[in-house]
Amino acid sequence: MTPMNRRGFVVAAAGAAAAAVALNPQSAAALGASGGGTTTDAADFDAADKGFIAALEPGVVKNSAGTVVWDNDAYGFLKDAAPKTANANLWRQSQLVRKQGLYKVTDRIYQVRGLDLSNMTIVEGDTGIVVIDPLISAETAAAALKLYRDHVADKKVTGLIYTHPHVDHYGGCRGVLPDGAGDVPILAPEGFMEHAVSENVYAGTAMTRRSIYMYGAQLDKGPAGQIGCGLGQNISTGTIGLLEPTRYVSATGQRETVDGVVMEFQMTPGTEAAAEMNFVFPELRAVCMAENATHTMHNIITLRGAQVRDAKQWAAYLTESIGLYDGRVDVAFASHHWPTWGNADIVALLENQRDLYAYMHDQTLRMLNSGMTGREIAEEFVLPPALAGVWANHGYYGSLSHNVKGIYQRYMGWFDANPAHLWEHPPVAEAKRYVKALGGMSSAVSKARGFVRDGDLRFAATLLNHCVFADPDADKPKQLLAQVYEKLAYATENAVWRNFYLTGAMELREGVKPPSTTTDSTDVKAALSVDQLINAMSVRVNGPKAWDLDLAMDWYLPGQPGQGTYWHLRLKNGVLTHTVDAKASASAGLTLTMNKVQLLQLLAGKGLGSIQTSGDTRLLTRLFSVIVTPTADFNIVTP
Repeated sequence: MTPMNRRGFVVAAAGAAAAAVALNPQSAAALGASGGGTTTDAADFDAADKGFIAALEPGVVKNSAGTVVWDNDAYGFLKDAAPKTANANLWRQSQLVRKQGLYKVTDRIYQVRGLDLSNMTIVEGDTGIVVIDPLISAETAAAALKLYRDHVADKKVTGLIYTHPHVDHYGGCRGVLPDGAGDVPILAPEGFMEHAVSENVYAGTAMTRRSIYMYGAQLDKGPAGQIGCGLGQNISTGTIGLLEPTRYVSATGQRETVDGVVMEFQMTPGTEAAAEMNFVFPELRAVCMAENATHTMHNIITLRGAQVRDAKQWAAYLTESIGLYDGRVDVAFASHHWPTWGNADIVALLENQRDLYAYMHDQTLRMLNSGMTGREIAEEFVLPPALAGVWANHGYYGSLSHNVKGIYQRYMGWFDANPAHLWEHPPVAEAKRYVKALGGMSSAVSKARGFVRDGDLRFAATLLNHCVFADPDADKPKQLLAQVYEKLAYATENAVWRNFYLTGAMELREGVKPPSTTTDSTDVKAALSVDQLINAMSVRVNGPKAWDLDLAMDWYLPGQPGQGTYWHLRLKNGVLTHTVDAKASASAGLTLTMNKVQLLQLLAGKGLGSIQTSGDTRLLTRLFSVIVTPTADFNIVTP
């Protein structure tokens, strides 16, 4: 008899099988080996090695103080066969991604891979080179550029392109343009600055904290530890910068020429980033696919935190890409992973990834319209064999489980319509009640051990998490939960899940460690407009503390772009709002006259300095007294 769920849907055999595969690395390896789509297992390794010129020796990058900010050599253990502590498919992906060095992609196009989470691409122009996506840190970007100059040509940078506003695609800009842009054009998609701010400043602290989990940045590298991220090996921890674009791309079909290099753009907002673009080099028969088509299933919702991406639109843009590039290109490269050569294989990659995102979207909508919740859909969702068998569609970075939940969230929000979930207790209060209902801590831990013995690690983790939140000082549940997380980590094909599990286990045992980097750097703040700086302040107001405050002030910055030069700030009802015009406000109790540098110093806590004041400066003290400074060391696996 065909098994059915409670709404009459056929339950795919993969429901139980997927759970077994998830806890059996060898089964997962067999699943992956059953089909590679248009590529064989060896083909990916051949492609990843193609065009190799030289590696950075040793594969270590340090900052000016001698601190290591990138160490690719630490992944030397990946030369061995997959151990029992790692999923075989994820191990294979990490073997591919750890390959490091300078590669020739095609005539006049080179890539440096394995020196950061992302790739740096270099295109030779008439007088110099155009750099695409300068990695995360100035130090790794400078090392990548030096590798090209040492082995190909000592050429100046004559152009810089950001494909999208994630930090691994702009943060190393100072490594290729240490003196700033000058007369070098910097191209980016329309909306770049707005979304760079929203991704890295407004919610930057929380994202930084969660990124430590996502990338396993604090884990030891090794067969039982961090083995990669699926998209790249890790994130560098050097100096992050941001040089504001000088030229924006706003329309598909728009052509730009930089140092003789002709590029034709395709706008893809709402795909992997809110502002993103692909572009073809028609004279070189090459296309940059940014991060829209890589050798992994990507994230529809990233676990570090971000707005849910539009899987339907992503698929539609890939359909458009096929129409734009079929027959026009011989190589496709991206901001991560290795290139794809041959028009037929390029089209196959785009079609397979297009169908992957379209199938996830459409089937999630079909199932949610039957009344299924996000968790139920994720449990029963199975890809067609033709898509599941393609190596580039495997969930090394995004996962089928959390992606379909993200699609559900995009359309339906957090609430699954069950009234029991409208007003649930917060984690600690709920955990104490669960432990009480289970007969106390000793009984709850004992029951959890039983689920571990039965192989149900998922529910064991649920029970033990309640135990830890009910009594974070109790050591036994923390130690057992850490062991459960490790077992789950060793089995999963998804690098991000592995890193979350292992980081959770580490913090249960050792506590929280401070982060080593932040995306909210001085250079990033300096690139923000006055409006963006005020908006960044507004989300740091301690509302309850500010309830009784009512104050108004003017910030006067002559020469700043905007509707005028006066920024009118008002703090009332715990909300900081502002307007801009060319006239001073009659209600302002304080006026500050300053330039952008002085404003940045003021916001950095360096006082008024040489800023001109008119009015009651105590208003500024009152404003700053309710502005909090968040830190990225809050608890996650403990209350």
